Amino acid sequence: MVLFKNGAACGGCYEIKCWNDTQWCNPGNPSVFITATNLCPPNDALPNDNGGWCNIPREHFDMSQPTFSQIAFWRAGIVPVLYRRVPCHKDGGMRFTINGNPWFNLVLISNVGGVGDISAVSVKGSETGWIPMKRNWGQNWECDTGLVGQSLSFHVTTADGKNITSYDVAPLNWQFGQTFSGKQFY
Repeated sequence: MVLFKNGAACGGCYEIKCWNDTQWCNPGNPSVFITATNLCPPNDALPNDNGGWCNIPREHFDMSQPTFSQIAFWRAGIVPVLYRRVPCHKDGGMRFTINGNPWFNLVLISNVGGVGDISAVSVKGSETGWIPMKRNWGQNWECDTGLVGQSLSFHVTTADGKNITSYDVAPLNWQFGQTFSGKQFY
């Protein structure tokens, strides 16, 4: 939660390398580039040192075995790392996955370039003005306005204050569960 900021840091990109552990780090200390996508849940029944690696205030990355194996021997489980924020290099446009129901819209925004994490989103239907969305969790953004049957445009602000507007991303006949592509931060 320390790095994840209760979901607000979702989408941020990091370079990570195993560090200062000759038993478990891969030779040459190679690095991996990851996008923050989830939370390693804390276990308050364990101490914050040996065993409670996801507990606050510890900074941590919970990586898949294939990714972890690029920097350390998979049997290590926990290794010391060096990390830094890096720009997110994404192919294609930002993706907008529309979920919800006729009275509630939940939009997952993914594949975000630049800093990767989003601080604000607004949606505009073809029959409405701009409607601010609120963060539901991570990069899921919601609004309680019925937008079915309208083309949708999105205005996205990233954590570093940059803005981009993608007009008419979803056509009039969009359906819940569909994903559409918009402009991209570079």
